Amino acid sequence: MKHFFYVLIVFTALTSCSEYQKALKAEDIATKFKMGETLYKAGKYAKANKLFAQIVPSYRGKPQAEKLMYLYSDSFFQMGDYYVSGYQFNRFASSYPKSEKLEDASFLSAKSAYFLSPVYSKDQKETKEAIEKLQEFINLYPESKYATEASKLVQELDFKLEKKAFSIAKQYNRISDYPSSVRSFDNFIFEFPGSTLREEALFYRLDSAYRLAINSVEYKRTIQNGLIKLKKERLETAKEYSNVFKKSFKDSKYLEDVNNMLAAIDEQLKNYSTKS
Repeated sequence: MKHFFYVLIVFTALTSCSEYQKALKAEDIATKFKMGETLYKAGKYAKANKLFAQIVPSYRGKPQAEKLMYLYSDSFFQMGDYYVSGYQFNRFASSYPKSEKLEDASFLSAKSAYFLSPVYSKDQKETKEAIEKLQEFINLYPESKYATEASKLVQELDFKLEKKAFSIAKQYNRISDYPSSVRSFDNFIFEFPGSTLREEALFYRLDSAYRLAINSVEYKRTIQNGLIKLKKERLETAKEYSNVFKKSFKDSKYLEDVNNMLAAIDEQLKNYSTKS
């Protein structure tokens, strides 16, 4: 009995393959469309895609073109070719603005852009583009069945931008470029006020400001103002950052380090009180 089922499966597979090959070589576009749709429904997207590609030009302007173009676009998406699927879904939306599949196509176009977003350590141009497309979809279809998923994808991409900005600022701290680190963390804190990385960002901003202050020379000569008490100003800035941190995160795991830095800062500032 098992042998019979095995033979039946092999026979069915060979027959299916033979029918597919015949459809590829057939001149009748309706035969190709029917076979392509059958393969698409069976989840054989690569084979369906090859058949669709052969007949897309022949169906332009015909009633079946809308259905074909949607299946063709989605076959790319299901195959994981997100660059092409995004392009094809955009074409579909432009060509069929009154289609009942317009909302689906618009979402899948935006989702294709999401899948093109690289890891956070790389350039984030594609990530920003994906956020724009997903947000545009949400604005156009606020009640869509895809709205919740689209919002989650935006949040995920936003966090990727946060991680990118945070990693750049922390890298400056790691290589002892403290002025750049302070500026980068200032920008991060301003741009991402609700970030889950805020505690670390405030701590490493303080750490960079502290190290910059402790290692500073006493004075800096400028054309406009003559001598500036560079070290004193930087110590005061670092103290301000420490106070901001302590107010924001009273039970932080960094609190002991913050208190140690603050004590060292206050000790250094005593020198200026004595001089004055």
